[in-house]
Amino acid sequence: MNKYKKIGLTALAGSLVATSAFAGELGVSGSASINMEHTNGGAANKGKTFSMGNSVVFSGSGELDNGMTVSLSFELDQNDDSTTAGAAYSGGPFDGHSVSVSSDAMGTLKLNGEGGASSASSIDGSAAGDIWDTFDGARGTVVTATAITDSATGDNSIFYTLPSMVDGLGVNVSYQPQGSGRESGTGWGVSYTGIDGLTAKYAVSDEVGSTTALSGDQTVWNVSYAIGPVTATASNADFDVETAANDQEMSSYAISYTVSDEISITYGQEDITEGGTSKVDAEYSALSASYTSGGMTISAAMKEGENVDHGTATNQDFEYWTLGASFAF
Repeated sequence: MNKYKKIGLTALAGSLVATSAFAGELGVSGSASINMEHTNGGAANKGKTFSMGNSVVFSGSGELDNGMTVSLSFELDQNDDSTTAGAAYSGGPFDGHSVSVSSDAMGTLKLNGEGGASSASSIDGSAAGDIWDTFDGARGTVVTATAITDSATGDNSIFYTLPSMVDGLGVNVSYQPQGSGRESGTGWGVSYTGIDGLTAKYAVSDEVGSTTALSGDQTVWNVSYAIGPVTATASNADFDVETAANDQEMSSYAISYTVSDEISITYGQEDITEGGTSKVDAEYSALSASYTSGGMTISAAMKEGENVDHGTATNQDFEYWTLGASFAF
């Protein structure tokens, strides 16, 4: 390559960098946790065991010359996607990454890689979600209905939030193309926070899986109301599957009481119904207490389950407790 070509390419590269770069901010956050757990009854008696979790999130944002904001997020974690208690973690270390473009006039367009959310999965189908999060590895088959867990998650998806037109009202739509071993999903959702203390969310999605057992319509809603130190929450997740025997519905409620700035107590209950004439409802209840000081939280919780296999197996009742500490930065 001659001297003039080298100079020309160098100048071109410099001009591209100069025109594409913009001022932005980069932040790093994360968390780490350790839990000691014990299970009595059920198909397995795990005894006392330790589990650990960690997560690091890199996030950045910046404003373009036209006033639009570009944001990105990239998360590394311990792969908490196991759906069976005690099973080994699977997948890669990337739990979530996304890029979004937003403005007041256009709303927010978000492109999700791994770990994205659809309109339906962005709503917590469990009213007492924070309780279940303390039970390491047991959420998939013990707490959440299988079809709802396996529904379109939002990986490699598009999530669009419309610009706000009414104070407190939010509207979104989502689309996830079908991939290898994953369902496709098209959905929409609404949320309302226009009344002090009230948060209401509702979403519907049409999902197509690799089989009729994983194809159908999903409807999720979650309503919470806070008054003083008390917050009451109710939720429902209903999956109407093309294979009727695989229909599932999860309903739950929770009551939280904030004793002080540092101490809170939560009680929650869930009922899961599955299709099939011979199946009975699975029932779960849990009580948790936590103490927070700065970025550290110490928590203890106890959970009980009945008919966890919906009457299709023996040893279906269990008791589960955990004591843990988490740190956020």
